[in-house]
Amino acid sequence: MSEEIIVENKKEEKVFATIDDFAKIEIKVGTVLSVSVVEGADKLYILSVDLGEEKPRQILSGIREYVEPEDLLNKQFPFVTNLAPRMLRGYESQGMILAGSDESGLALFNPSKPLKNGTKLR
Repeated sequence: MSEEIIVENKKEEKVFATIDDFAKIEIKVGTVLSVSVVEGADKLYILSVDLGEEKPRQILSGIREYVEPEDLLNKQFPFVTNLAPRMLRGYESQGMILAGSDESGLALFNPSKPLKNGTKLR
């Protein structure tokens, strides 16, 4: 399903996701256990994240220029957990932190109260 919209005198097609498409995405709450810098990369952090699994996951994120390590450490955030692993700068990333950005900068999202690591968001 799609609709045509006009943006700055250009036609663009807006594509809608179905509920089945959305259901494929697994988003879980996790706690950041450690934050490391990827040497030679200005934007990347290596996050060790407790997602309620047997061992923490390694997740790389390009948020270094916006967020200090202490703003991540021991805090909970939503993570996409069923992405295929991806190699970045020689490190495997096993998920993605969710964030938003606009002209004012980057925003990270925290649960309004602590949740058990691994709690699925829906």
